[in-house]
Amino acid sequence: MIPGVNPKQMKQMMKKLGMKMEELEDVERVVVYTKKGNYVFEGAEVVTTTMQGATTYQIQGTPEFVEAEPEIPDDDVKMVSEQANVSDEEALNALKETKGDIAEAILKLSE
Repeated sequence: MIPGVNPKQMKQMMKKLGMKMEELEDVERVVVYTKKGNYVFEGAEVVTTTMQGATTYQIQGTPEFVEAEPEIPDDDVKMVSEQANVSDEEALNALKETKGDIAEAILKLSE
C-alpha cells in the first residue's frame, strides 16, 4: 500500500473510486508465452485489480526463462529423413537440435 496511509482509509478510497483488489489463491504456476520463449513463474503471487470494468493482473515472483523450440515444417522433416535415410522421428530430433538448419541436420545424421 501507500506509506503513511491507513489501510482502512485506503480501502474506503478505493471503494469510492470503484476499484476492487483481490489476491488469487492457490496459484501454482503462471506462464507467459512469447515467440522467443516462455516465462514461468512457480508459486507466484497474483493480484487482480478491477476498475471501471477493466481487470489487470499483477504477478509477483521470479520467472524462469524457457527458450521456445523452433517450429519445424513437415516438408523439412521429410527432406532430412529422405536425404539422411533415417526415420521421420530421427530427422525431427536432428532439426530441433540444429534449430531448424536442414543442411546441418543432414550432416549430423550422415556422420
